[in-house]
Amino acid sequence: MYDLLNRLVPTDADARDDLSLPSLDRERAPWESSVQSTCECLSWRGALDNLERRQAEDALGEAEYRQFPVHARPAVVTAHLLMEKGLITEDELATKMAQVRSRLDKA
Repeated sequence: MYDLLNRLVPTDADARDDLSLPSLDRERAPWESSVQSTCECLSWRGALDNLERRQAEDALGEAEYRQFPVHARPAVVTAHLLMEKGLITEDELATKMAQVRSRLDKA
């Protein structure tokens, strides 16, 4: 599962270690708001509780997610948990990510 996530989410050595206030206190990218909205909908529908997601992010944080940029970690932990619960497959995630990247490349 981590192999798939490593391939799908670009890592940035500078971004993952910058925990300074200027790095954290910034304007959010549009995809970050979309991730937050998606997480809220998943929680509301009972598929993935927000508390469960936050606990998983804390538990896996530096051990598993250190290679990912800080701001990408909520998306990564959400994908991880959805695959772990069997709600999506690795193939489905890879296909959807390719579709999104293709759409963004055309924009």
